[in-house]
Amino acid sequence: MSTTTATQQSMKEFVDSKPKLKYVFFGGKGGVGKTVMAGAAAVAMAERGKRTLLASTNPVHSLSGMLDQDVFGKATAVEGVSNLWAHEIDTKDTIERSKVEIREKIEWFLKYAEIKGKADEFIESATMNPAFEESAMFENMIDIMFKDEYDAYVFDTAPTANARRLLGMSSVYSMWVNKMMQSRQEAQAMRLRLSYSKKKEEKDPLMDYLIEFQKRMGRAKDLLTDDELTAFFFVTLPEALPIAVITRFINWFHEFGIPIGGVIVNMVIDKNNVTEATAPFVRNRIAMQDEYMEEIYKQFDGMIRSVLPLFDTEIRGVDMLKRTAHLLFA
Repeated sequence: MSTTTATQQSMKEFVDSKPKLKYVFFGGKGGVGKTVMAGAAAVAMAERGKRTLLASTNPVHSLSGMLDQDVFGKATAVEGVSNLWAHEIDTKDTIERSKVEIREKIEWFLKYAEIKGKADEFIESATMNPAFEESAMFENMIDIMFKDEYDAYVFDTAPTANARRLLGMSSVYSMWVNKMMQSRQEAQAMRLRLSYSKKKEEKDPLMDYLIEFQKRMGRAKDLLTDDELTAFFFVTLPEALPIAVITRFINWFHEFGIPIGGVIVNMVIDKNNVTEATAPFVRNRIAMQDEYMEEIYKQFDGMIRSVLPLFDTEIRGVDMLKRTAHLLFA
């Protein structure tokens, strides 16, 4: 293994250096163990005495299966771990509530703007947007953050491409709101110039809504880009594709100002268990992993926080999560 391993700051050292750390995200290519790493980090946070919420923004949830406990739809105390709650966000419910809210806003806008038309057509157009699901999940996520009911929040995100859109929503929304406000101000000025009375409107509910929305997105962006409060960890395997995925997206996260906590390498085969009787297949996998570990330490020099072994059983249940947590924070 590369000699650069000695220069890495461990997960424990990183977290210890961030006493205000409150929002922790785990992402990466599908199948690399994001849910397990998020669960282990949440256990570690809870064991440090912090009231911790482990939440999943992944439409394909697996928290309940990993914990052997139903945590779907609401924050539920995790059995066997003090100070820890878990919540699989109900994606379908989130989307349906978002549609209701959109309907109310569109109907209100059409009435205020004195535009004749059916809201259904506008709603269909809005909800058919490919980013609608991410928008709904983002709104739900920041609602959870804004309630501020816990000392620490650990989020198991969707595969990296979805997480990229999800966490980038604050910046996208901010740009959209600024453009909407500019357009609204221009429309107000035009309406005033064409008005016979020249009397300035005392109240504009649409502008009021945009201003409040702008404040909300500004607050979300402040939280997500504060490197003392927030950290995003990428999980990878010592394989070509997971490495390529996070290499590509690390630069994007930098561009959006989302603080990167580091890289977790998962499922590394323990060479100490190799004997003369070890199957050639296993030996070949170890040789392959050694090559990719060299690449990982060069590519992400200074960012490796922990290297986790490939366990001989699936990580399921609180006992296995505690074991993983102790290795993650070793």
